Amino acid sequence: MKSFALAATALLAAATPVLAELPAARSWEIGPVIRGRNYSLNMAPRPSQVPDGVRINLPYPDRSAGHVHYVTFPYGSLEGKRRIVMRYRIDAPPGTRFVPQEYPDREAVLSLYFQRRGDTWTARGPYETYRWYSPASTVVPLAPGEHVIVADLNDEWVSVLGKTRSMRPAEFAEALAGTARIGFTLGTLKDGRGHGVFATRPATLTVTSFEIL
Repeated sequence: MKSFALAATALLAAATPVLAELPAARSWEIGPVIRGRNYSLNMAPRPSQVPDGVRINLPYPDRSAGHVHYVTFPYGSLEGKRRIVMRYRIDAPPGTRFVPQEYPDREAVLSLYFQRRGDTWTARGPYETYRWYSPASTVVPLAPGEHVIVADLNDEWVSVLGKTRSMRPAEFAEALAGTARIGFTLGTLKDGRGHGVFATRPATLTVTSFEIL
């Protein structure tokens, strides 16, 4: 997992971030907001606009201060697209830990994500395949520094209850065609891709480029 992140960083580090591809901060939502409740506890509804992208201040120093779950923006169909590439930077003082609020003993990771239009957030019946998270091989552990996460759309994306693209090819294709939101999640690799993370010291996550190719 870490070797993939390093390889992706080496491959793409020379490329200039395409800020024209990055939606303004006002288009992003820190959530999810479900039936009026924002599950990103104690967070502003939008990231901040900064010269090099959009920035999120991660809650600290413990779970009671808050946690960030989903960070997304509206988007139309992904049909015919091949790959999603996100570049971002985490700034934090030495010794900062990034902690999954639900499973504090596990490693905190970032996943790419998209969601089909009309999702009820129940994950029941057909809605099990309305939310998709990038393949396990692509997720990146949260750590200070510059990072790149790359996910091909023909790879093994994972649904909210763990079904892979090859297990549900028709449903995956329907989700691509009917995409409503896209972005990233913070959580753990197993049983909680978007279940939220906090930091133990002041830390920021700045998205510098988000390309849909």
